[in-house]
Amino acid sequence: MILDSCNSCKGKGLVPVKKKLGVIIGGKSSEHDISLRSGFGVISNLDRQKYEIYVVIIDKDGRWYLYFGDNKRILDASWKDDKENLKCVAITSDGCSFALSIDGEPIKLDVVFPVLHGANGEDGRLQGLLELVGTPFVGCKTTSSAVCMDKDITNCILQRNGILVPPWIVCRKKDKKSLVELQAELERVLSYPVFVKPANSGSSLGVSKLSSASELDAAVALAFRADDKILIQQGVSGREVQCAVLGNDELIASVPSEAVPCNEFYDYEAKYLKKSGLHIPARINPVAIEAVREGAKRAFSALGCSGMARVDGFVDDAGKIWIIEVNTIPGFTEISQYPKLMKEMGIGYVELLDRLIALACEGQRW
Repeated sequence: MILDSCNSCKGKGLVPVKKKLGVIIGGKSSEHDISLRSGFGVISNLDRQKYEIYVVIIDKDGRWYLYFGDNKRILDASWKDDKENLKCVAITSDGCSFALSIDGEPIKLDVVFPVLHGANGEDGRLQGLLELVGTPFVGCKTTSSAVCMDKDITNCILQRNGILVPPWIVCRKKDKKSLVELQAELERVLSYPVFVKPANSGSSLGVSKLSSASELDAAVALAFRADDKILIQQGVSGREVQCAVLGNDELIASVPSEAVPCNEFYDYEAKYLKKSGLHIPARINPVAIEAVREGAKRAFSALGCSGMARVDGFVDDAGKIWIIEVNTIPGFTEISQYPKLMKEMGIGYVELLDRLIALACEGQRW
């Protein structure tokens, strides 16, 4: 918290000055609705004694708004109809700070908390803008955000650092491979079951699990609807685990959770629309728990992450740890694992947000 003198309180010492905090939610991506739910979770748990909160909502067409109304309206997307509490904003900068402009009047923000999942918010584009104007922001910086968004690049970096990732092949739309060619490459490198997934997407959107070649055509078409580059990756038999990592240089890795999907795998429906099982801590032995935690920190560091990330992977039947992906803006909804896992470590939601904002300011290196 910033402390400043107060002319009306002479002789009474210093008084706290609230940080101007912009929370950016929504976004022009397929994960817009999940972002609204995550954003509601963040906004509802911020300490209003410490922060002057500005809720910035980006609609599905990419328009930016400042919303002053009832935060509950964010959940059902009825904020769009609350015209009295909605202002269209422009982004401005004096070259060394980030501001929101309403009718020509700038509001300079001290720090930004992006809660934008997926493209245009989690992929380094917003982070690059904020770095350019020198405004601290929560989470990974431009390069690590972009790297972690692309699962192919993520895998290459992890593999180069000696971290186990399941074998994979890549296919791009511009390659124009026939289904026969793709199937032949798959069967030469991998074995069923495999996962077909967009390279740049989250929340398991566009992901399919295949047990035979007969499903390949439909799975590839689905993945290509989300991205121009797709991965086909070896399935791993074992327990699906998630680990939350917090910090810049000194890292805290949570105990891992274990997802038990109600569907064939932990897809979008199983994550958000149905009741999947979740075990905290994961049902693995203490040695494996520590191996997952250390593996998550190694992946976080190898990818240049800062602030926060959720590292997802598998513990196979032989006890090996396989990393599947790293989410740089993990979910903050009422059922999301990142805040749950940190709570398990003794860091409640309100304290977690305070720590993330402090890390953002600590990590301002440009």
